[in-house]
Amino acid sequence: MDLTPYVEQLRADLTDAAAAGGDALSDAAQRLSTALDAAVRLALLEALSDAAAEITVELGDRAVEVRLQGRNPHFAVTGPSSVPLVASPARDEGDDSDDDAPTARITLRIGDGLKSRAEQAATQTRQSLNTWLVDAIREAVAQPSGASRRDRRPGQQLSGWVR
Repeated sequence: MDLTPYVEQLRADLTDAAAAGGDALSDAAQRLSTALDAAVRLALLEALSDAAAEITVELGDRAVEVRLQGRNPHFAVTGPSSVPLVASPARDEGDDSDDDAPTARITLRIGDGLKSRAEQAATQTRQSLNTWLVDAIREAVAQPSGASRRDRRPGQQLSGWVR
């Protein structure tokens, strides 16, 4: 889906409305609409993403995702007919999981290569990419403050006493 016609229409509408105020206001509207190009595109992407989330709620076992290819969003429907989506593995009751808390939507920008590897990892665990990312974040924030996943390599742990 190309967002350019929508951005151009908004730019034309703003310029037409400003034309009534004279040349100076028309020039200012033209400069303003050019400066707002990225913000308008982001607002449209957020609206599309919110719409996809609302549709997903109604679909039950399928999900609608908004995926970016360059600057253009594309819709994808995932679910039982493609990659099976499964719930996250059961967590211990002592886990400070916030599954009952309200959810928040974020925008994550990563390179295509990393995104592809994350999608492959999610597919291997039979999870949606979103569930896989939430689990990865949950695991990362559960680490002690100084520890990281890179610090935990099998066979490189020391234990015992030193004198």
